[in-house]
Amino acid sequence: MSERSLRYYETQGLLRVERTPSGHRVYGDWAVDRVIRIQALYAAGLNSKKIALLLPCMRDTDGAPSEIATPQLVTELATERDRINRMITDLIRSRDVLDEVIDTASDRLRPALVEP
Repeated sequence: MSERSLRYYETQGLLRVERTPSGHRVYGDWAVDRVIRIQALYAAGLNSKKIALLLPCMRDTDGAPSEIATPQLVTELATERDRINRMITDLIRSRDVLDEVIDTASDRLRPALVEP
């Protein structure tokens, strides 16, 4: 994880940092789990504002559920999930088309078996 990414997460309110008396950043073990969650949510296509709303609603590492989720947030997250599912469907369709093209091209490139 780059320092730049960690600082960006800080400025977006996604990651809090502790500082030593000399001003150096110190991240606890909890930060590893938080960064993994942040990266997964970015990879899913969520923006930093939505992630900032979502992170406090996720279960903590001790498994305790958050109590601050709102019905609106749940609706927005369901919409995001549906968007991701549509993307997955589209990607699978694209992969299937590519598989077909690859198979057809491979068949044409194989030398014909000549019987003596």
